[in-house]
Amino acid sequence: MTAVFIPRETHAGETRVSATPETVGKMVKEGLEVTIESGAGAASWFTDKVFENAGATIASGADADRAWGTADLVLVVRAPSPERVASMKAGAILVGLLAPYRNHETIRALADKKVSSLAMELVPRISRAQSMDALSSQASIGGYKSVILAANHLGRYFPLLMTAAGTIPPARVVIMGAGVAGLQAIATAKRLGATVEVSDIRPEVKEQIESLGGKFIELPMQESGAGEGGYAKEMGEDFLRKQREIVTRHVSQANVVITTALVPGKPAPRLVTKEMVDQMRNGAVIVDLAVEQGGNCELSKADEIVRHGGVTIVAPSNIPASMPEDASTLYARNLHSLIELFEGEEGFKLDMEDEIIAGSLLTHDGEVVHEATAKSLQEVSA
Repeated sequence: MTAVFIPRETHAGETRVSATPETVGKMVKEGLEVTIESGAGAASWFTDKVFENAGATIASGADADRAWGTADLVLVVRAPSPERVASMKAGAILVGLLAPYRNHETIRALADKKVSSLAMELVPRISRAQSMDALSSQASIGGYKSVILAANHLGRYFPLLMTAAGTIPPARVVIMGAGVAGLQAIATAKRLGATVEVSDIRPEVKEQIESLGGKFIELPMQESGAGEGGYAKEMGEDFLRKQREIVTRHVSQANVVITTALVPGKPAPRLVTKEMVDQMRNGAVIVDLAVEQGGNCELSKADEIVRHGGVTIVAPSNIPASMPEDASTLYARNLHSLIELFEGEEGFKLDMEDEIIAGSLLTHDGEVVHEATAKSLQEVSA
């Protein structure tokens, strides 16, 4: 029987798990033998007992160590350590959010061990792969929670209030980046009653922004900033300077600024400088969702609350982990949708002709097959 292993995450602050009782039940019905490391779901409120009831075997200690070495498929949230990879068997498959542009040693270890790995970050953004799009499912959580965090740190109401003591105007929110996280932030801030303005280098997102009740901040675009797969592309410093000049006028009047701009495989663009923060209102709040890639705000510090003058800057590096139950539920469904592509009666077989498999594949048969990651490894080794 084909063996699947779900380990407990060891990355500091990681509360998510790569399977839920729902997806375990599906895998067991499909004929897979599922082993869960004891406590893997505890931080997401999934007990060992509910996993057992779904058909999984619970392993701890030496049994969990053996499961690493015997599993045909290992599902993870974060990339395991090189040492853990070394304990896997050749020909096994690893699937997870592997951060290929950062985890160079783990990627080398996967290739050396001849483990086939699929990075959820690399799943192509095409219609057929929507159910597998983990970046979108987790970014949506980040966009929602960023507004809740901002409201928690803001010393005033979000909505317009008309009271016997007078009228309180709505909070002004500026959102930078209208990807999945930004769009969810717009919707959440509007539900809380704020006035929302949005900056994005892709003019084509204007309609989406306005459909959610946001106001698009017009930029003098010579060309669209849309990159591959629906992401923004890296823009030159001259454009970023002009963008900052325009956006500064809006940021200086904002009560809340939420930044979400990321470029795959690159440092996050610097959108909010110290000089811009200096011009912001006392009591304003910045939530920087891009801090794991360096941050959109110059003053952000990962997982710290920074107070600069009268401005509070919040920069959570793993915001989906603050909502682990729903984050795990969505992520586990993304994983299950992907593994259905290579699951067969005789075990797992990767179809290299499938554009989703080919696009997601990171290492295979002793090689780093993802071109951009292979190039990044060569540059680090040079």
